[in-house]
Amino acid sequence: MARALDPATRDALVERVRFYRDLGLTEFYRRPVDAALLAEAGTEIPQPFEPQIEGAPSSPSSDSQETPAIPARKPIPFPPQVVTSIEPTDRAAALQLIRDEIGDCTRCALHKGRNKLVFADGDPAARLMFVGEGPGADEDAQGLPFVGRAGQLLNNMIAAMGLKREEVYIAYVVKCRPPGNRTPEPEEANTCSPFLFRQIDVVRPEVLVALGATAATYLLGARQPLAGLRARVHAFRGTKLIVTYHPAFLLRDPRQKKEAWADLQIAMRELGLKPPARG
Repeated sequence: MARALDPATRDALVERVRFYRDLGLTEFYRRPVDAALLAEAGTEIPQPFEPQIEGAPSSPSSDSQETPAIPARKPIPFPPQVVTSIEPTDRAAALQLIRDEIGDCTRCALHKGRNKLVFADGDPAARLMFVGEGPGADEDAQGLPFVGRAGQLLNNMIAAMGLKREEVYIAYVVKCRPPGNRTPEPEEANTCSPFLFRQIDVVRPEVLVALGATAATYLLGARQPLAGLRARVHAFRGTKLIVTYHPAFLLRDPRQKKEAWADLQIAMRELGLKPPARG
């Protein structure tokens, strides 16, 4: 009989598995794990996002069964049909109707631990939209997406593209914080995703950027390693979808910033943007 892990070791192991999963590595050897490696889950103060284009992307292993500690992510079975285009002047009101329909949501178990529901932030007529996995502690406290350390890095990424945060639109797959910032369960994400799809249809961005594996999975309706979805443009609900790393992952592994910048450059090319000149 296998020896049960103590809670601290188990939590560290789960976090480490998530770390490699977000990188696109989903195959693991069954052998003893060095506890020191499992402890590498700290974050750092975000530095200004420095565009880097050199270097080649890493090659992920093939997709395989994930550890049972990480809930399997499944796409929503029947994404809602794309709605008729809404005039830019009417989009704020249309988004408010969606927010009103969500209300004080109790549709899934995530409502039990939330402080504030996090709907979205930004320009309802934005040309560029970002979608993340779900709120963290700072977002849950303030009711706004990406306001913690990962949010500061996202702001730097947006600035590196030559834009301001208020010029883009930012939303999540789930709008309530999962306990301990864990990955949303399929039931939770499937319950909340239809509202996200409606937000996308109202904003109708020219380019949509999926931040991380969970956002990519529930948007594209397919579970694939992140590295296999990056570095190209996906057709999605009348817009162009680009997949890149989540800012929280970039805080854990700053070496991947050059890869994220390459993804953002694809978005910039599609939008006709050029990075701001440095003084």
